[in-house]
Amino acid sequence: MADTQAGGSVICHNDVCLENVVFRAGVAVALLDFDFAAPGRRSHDLACFARMCVPVDDEVSRANLGWDVTRLPHRLRLVADVYGCTSSDRREIIASLDDAIANGGDFVRRHAEAGEPGFVEMWAAIGGMARFDRRRAWWGRHREGFLATMS
Repeated sequence: MADTQAGGSVICHNDVCLENVVFRAGVAVALLDFDFAAPGRRSHDLACFARMCVPVDDEVSRANLGWDVTRLPHRLRLVADVYGCTSSDRREIIASLDDAIANGGDFVRRHAEAGEPGFVEMWAAIGGMARFDRRRAWWGRHREGFLATMS
């Protein structure tokens, strides 16, 4: 478990991604797959949610998912504000994003390399490590703008 996930007084999902969201009529109504649920920090789960729904992702990946949005740092700040995040919480969200983006793809890659069919298929569909390398490069170029907006 990464330091950004450790500790905390709430039970966190720890795997908020589109594959684990149930939609009805285009509205998210539930989360599935709680096998990583554990005590944690809400800022970590908010960072996972934001990475998915702001979305905190590169232009190619956003286009592949049909996201045509702008003002991403503003959207992240809006998520933090709606959840009543303090300045400390907002810094933790950025730290969680740093960690998730730096280590992005490792979990899926390991399972794909082990030959697990669902992960092999997912790895191929998302473009392998190139997708995560692209996200890391994008975050490197845009992180300061997100940080400034979250301050």
